[in-house]
Amino acid sequence: PHPSALENVIGQIKSNAVAYSVFSLARLFLEKPERYDVHLTPKPNCSLHRLGENGTLSADLQFLENNAFRLAQEDFYKVDVTQSDPIKGNFSSVARCRLSGLLLGPTNHHGYQPKLRNLYEQRFSRRMSFPEYQRQIEIVGDPAVVEQWKEEARNVTTFTTLHEESPTTFGSAAEAERHFRQKYMPGLLRNAEESTIDGVTSRQMPDRILRRLIEDEWSRETRSPSQMMQELAKHFRDAGLQIFRHRRGMLFVSPIRARPFAHDQTSVSVQVKGILETLTANPRTNRKELADKLLVNLVAEDAESRKLALASDLHWLISEGYVIEFNDGSLDFPRVKVKPSEESRDETVKQPNKSESEDVGAAVPAA
Repeated sequence: PHPSALENVIGQIKSNAVAYSVFSLARLFLEKPERYDVHLTPKPNCSLHRLGENGTLSADLQFLENNAFRLAQEDFYKVDVTQSDPIKGNFSSVARCRLSGLLLGPTNHHGYQPKLRNLYEQRFSRRMSFPEYQRQIEIVGDPAVVEQWKEEARNVTTFTTLHEESPTTFGSAAEAERHFRQKYMPGLLRNAEESTIDGVTSRQMPDRILRRLIEDEWSRETRSPSQMMQELAKHFRDAGLQIFRHRRGMLFVSPIRARPFAHDQTSVSVQVKGILETLTANPRTNRKELADKLLVNLVAEDAESRKLALASDLHWLISEGYVIEFNDGSLDFPRVKVKPSEESRDETVKQPNKSESEDVGAAVPAA
């Protein structure tokens, strides 16, 4: 769980006396990437690499080497885009990448080959060979598309160093990348034993393989959020909240410790006794249904006081943990561990073939 989202949820739970399903809360955290973090630990025969102190992560060192300049250029260079004079010459067609939709220019233009190679290295080198990528280039003869390329080609990008006493300006990305690889890149690539990233970053990782692995784990966890439930239960306990089982062994969290009603019912008020008897006969009823069953044949002058008394008694039972109010509005008693009777103990003794390990194994699925 992301710390800020977790803090908000814990505050919400502590602000009232309602019990929440830990399973549902886990699903709630997994719904949006802003609510969870992803912890990455490489397996024994795998490696995790990082670009710089807090830069891009990848399981492929070659991917980081090929894309280091693109991923880190803003940290080392000031990028300025200006417009040059209009492109001269008559061009009847331009090349366009089918995969990205980017216009590369006429095939006989001096900037075509460098732009083609650069786009391939940055985006498609891990997916296909260069000859295969060249087959993804189409020639478009639409005059509007040619004019669009001419306008885009007027943009001139310069790169000025940020961390040198005498800043140097490079007139092209290729020149700046050569400088970057000589000056900065050798000290940027490093191994990362493990790392924690936020959910939003995990959905936008440049390394497609690593991003797909995270997406697969997220899908598996969404179907059965066991890891998130364990993390939430740990943090809830650390925050002083109570974790308990109810309704077929499901986990719930509440600021109140649930406990069975241990008072002699002859010593409690008629209204408290009525609440207990009604909930015993009608488990999982809600406040309105409870009031409809208890507040009958009211005299007008007594109606308001009876309603207030019922609300007060129910509040006391809930605040003491004798009655649990769930976030769906239902009311119920805490689960009570049933002690085995003497007869059942005798029956257990009479079954020598059933081992203790079998008893434990049978209990595991229920847990």
